[in-house]
Amino acid sequence: MSDNEPDLYERGVVSPEAGADDRALDGALRPRMLEDFVGQDRVREQLSLVLRGAQSRGRAPDHVLMSGGPGLGKTTLAMIIANELGAPLRITSGPAIERSGDLAAVLSTLQEGEVLFLDEIHRMARPAEEMLYVAMEDYRVDVVVGKGPGATAIPLDIAPFTLVGATTRAGLLPAPLRDRFGFTAHVDFYRPEDLETIVGRSAGLLGADLPPDAAREIARRSRGTPRIANRLLRRVRDYAEVRGDGTLDRATARAALSLYEVDELGLDRLDRAVLDALLRRFRGGPVGLSTLAVSVGEEPETVEVVAEPFLVRAGFVARTPRGRVATPQAWEHMGMTPPDGAAR
Repeated sequence: MSDNEPDLYERGVVSPEAGADDRALDGALRPRMLEDFVGQDRVREQLSLVLRGAQSRGRAPDHVLMSGGPGLGKTTLAMIIANELGAPLRITSGPAIERSGDLAAVLSTLQEGEVLFLDEIHRMARPAEEMLYVAMEDYRVDVVVGKGPGATAIPLDIAPFTLVGATTRAGLLPAPLRDRFGFTAHVDFYRPEDLETIVGRSAGLLGADLPPDAAREIARRSRGTPRIANRLLRRVRDYAEVRGDGTLDRATARAALSLYEVDELGLDRLDRAVLDALLRRFRGGPVGLSTLAVSVGEEPETVEVVAEPFLVRAGFVARTPRGRVATPQAWEHMGMTPPDGAAR
């Protein structure tokens, strides 16, 4: 995450970004094979065909690009690809590739058939990006020796590999790079019933007995994101063990999530503060981003990047040329009646 992006602290338990606790437990909760992966049915089926076809031909699969928000399973799918192929997995990220030499060092040590997972690929340095073009097409890197007019490019063959790129901002990828991926998939937000299954599976792996109604309660507040669902499950388990008798029933789930200020639809303190300001102070809008941010005591980027995406996707806020406008659903969810003349 760059210096100007919002921190995990600003989202608390509903942040889709991975915190230290998430990274420690993700390995234990991740499915290992496609048949165990819940949700994303179309992507799963398409990916299965790509992998099975390559295996039947005895060749490395096409390079794979996955786009979608954080916490939706892109890293998990990369690990599953390697497991399905029975191949080693190398993991790195775009911000770690600062120079073309960094990428050359990674590519030159790959084994044949190895899967290279490049997270946040859109943040890779441009010189490395241009080297990657050749590596993906011709399995070759050109290592530059020397500087200035006397510099010489030495071609170095590399073993055939499969690149799995992941990005949260597909629009930032240049077209030449996108075109070199043989399979592109968009990982979307999950249906509540899929999240129920995921939470139930995770509870079993954590040794917790989670009734279906409690799983449903957690799933509906998880903002369509498995990482958030698993984090809420752990907070409910903590509450049950510390404040209760260890039982993870629906009442316990509701009490725990109320304590962490996550409401019935997954809105947290910041989400409700934005809606409250938009409704009470600005009569539902339209209002500019900077003005709205000042009213809730946050930076404009925090409101735009952290709160707005979910509020827009949930149908509470609409962006218009004149500013942000509250929808009828926002008035209803906040238990307020639109005044006469309010924006609709």
